[in-house]
Amino acid sequence: MVRPFSKGSDPFEVVRDMAKFNDLKTFLYSWGVLTNTIIGIGIFALPYAALKVGLPLALLYLAGLGAVVGLIHSMFGELALKTPDYKRLVGFAKIHLGRWAQGVAVAISIIGFFGSLLAYIIIGGGFLYQFCAPFLGGSETLYGVVYFALGALFVYLGIGFISRFEFWGLVLFFMILLLLAVQGMPLISWENFTARTGGAADIFFPYGPILFAFWATSSIPEIEEMLGRNGGKKMLGKVISASMATVFFTYLLFIFFIVGIGGAQTAESALIGLQDALGANVVAILFFLGFITTFSSFIITGLSLKKILAYDLKINKNLAWLITSAVPIVLFLSGLRDFMMIFSLIGGVFLAIDGILIILMYQKIRPDRKMICWPLLLILAGGIIYELAYYFF
Repeated sequence: MVRPFSKGSDPFEVVRDMAKFNDLKTFLYSWGVLTNTIIGIGIFALPYAALKVGLPLALLYLAGLGAVVGLIHSMFGELALKTPDYKRLVGFAKIHLGRWAQGVAVAISIIGFFGSLLAYIIIGGGFLYQFCAPFLGGSETLYGVVYFALGALFVYLGIGFISRFEFWGLVLFFMILLLLAVQGMPLISWENFTARTGGAADIFFPYGPILFAFWATSSIPEIEEMLGRNGGKKMLGKVISASMATVFFTYLLFIFFIVGIGGAQTAESALIGLQDALGANVVAILFFLGFITTFSSFIITGLSLKKILAYDLKINKNLAWLITSAVPIVLFLSGLRDFMMIFSLIGGVFLAIDGILIILMYQKIRPDRKMICWPLLLILAGGIIYELAYYFF
């Protein structure tokens, strides 16, 4: 007869050990999904933005704004725990602030998603062009259209299972960093860390791109539901903190390598400026991995926007797909390709409004924490004014 437990073992201790293992597995999986969601296309703009103000000040921005976004993520996590499941920002806004806030949330979500899709076409299409053009020829515009067409097809088919492979997207991204570290370390020049390309008017330039790079509030309810299915909602705060810390150090290393290698010659999209330093073969691999990591995010973003149009605005699903696809490609073909401006305005304006709504909702459930909320509101409001003034006045 086979005994279920070894001699002297405590069956309750075995159960506790299994529970701890399942908690760890749930935590790591949730951490991986949230971390991969945060580390998106925004990372490629950070080295160029950092050079605008110089590396020392840029690192202060990275730490300070990372802490601000981390607090807002934590606030949204607390809101998610105290709001009925299967709600998102739009639903939260209606419940806690009313219909006016719901309308604002819908508007900024749609504009933000359109801007993100346009940025994916610009950068992802650029990576595809750099990888394929040496062999196949063609223009950068052509590869942008090919990138868009492939993404739009997957969005139409509704292939939601791609999101299940976000962990492998994170693995691919860290492969980029590892390859960059191995090949780039001998090429780093310490003089490059003193470079600065901007003037006095650019003193707050990193604000929008850094906010964009850290932001992932749309994923917080997803993580909360994921943890809830495994009885681990109590871990939500720890998952957010661990992901933000991982992202901060990842961004720090990425900026360090790109600026250290490229200096003042660093390109807006980071990888494109490395070809002379690292060689065509190595950079081709980086371009391919960059294309893969941005493409999966394009699909997930497109699917999210299609759901907002279909479920929140009650638009026919096929029409919702057509709108999701048509707007970014029309903007791209019309010549709107300044992705630094796109990052800055989405991050510094639309995501900041997103953050203001979250803070206002948080005050409803935690009126005792207004001393924390007001400084955050002032930072976000000041950023909105700066970004609008920088680009339009």
